[in-house]
Amino acid sequence: MESFAALLERVRACTLCAEHLPHGPRPVVRAATAARILIAGQAPGRRVHASGVPFDDPSGDRLRDWMGVTREEFYDVSRIALVPMGFCYPGTGTGGDLPPRPECAATWRAELLARLRRVELTLVIGRYAHAYHLGARRSSVAQTVQNWRAHAPALLPLPHPSPRNVLWLRRHPWFEAELVPVLRARVREVLAG
Repeated sequence: MESFAALLERVRACTLCAEHLPHGPRPVVRAATAARILIAGQAPGRRVHASGVPFDDPSGDRLRDWMGVTREEFYDVSRIALVPMGFCYPGTGTGGDLPPRPECAATWRAELLARLRRVELTLVIGRYAHAYHLGARRSSVAQTVQNWRAHAPALLPLPHPSPRNVLWLRRHPWFEAELVPVLRARVREVLAG
C-alpha cells in the first residue's frame, strides 16, 4: 500500500485541471494520519496560493478565533488536517473567488479521507463542502449551519469565515452566540484526546 506521504506528494504534484486555473496549479493541503480534526474548506484564495499555507489570511484568523486555537495548534498536522474541496486557487469571478474545481474532490478526496481514520471532528466550511459531506441532509448555508445539532458531535457545518461574510454573521447572531462556544468546547475536547 502506498504511504500517506507518497499520496500527499502525488496530490501536491497534481496538474489535472491546470488549463482551468488562471494562476496555475499549486495544490494546498496539509494532513497527517494522526490528525483528530479535519477542516474541509472550499479552496485556497489568492493569498494562500501565494504563500502555500492554508488559511494564511483573514479567513484563517477568523476560523482560528471561532475554534479557539493558536496558529501553532492550527498548523500542527498531527492534530488538524486541512483538506479543502479544491486544492488550487480557482481564480476570481464577478462575486469573489470562483468555486473549487470539481476534479479535486472526484480524484483525491475519498482516498485522502479513507486514510484519516483518527478524525473525531470534521468542520465543514461553506456550501461546496456542505454539499459533499452532507449531501441531501443540507439546504441553504444558513439552514444547514442552524441545523448543526443534527450533525454534532462528529461534524459541524460552518459558514465560510471570509471577511465577505460579515453581513451573514450580522444577520445570524445565533451563530456566534450558540454554535461558536460549542465549537470551541468540542475542539478542546478532541485535541485533549
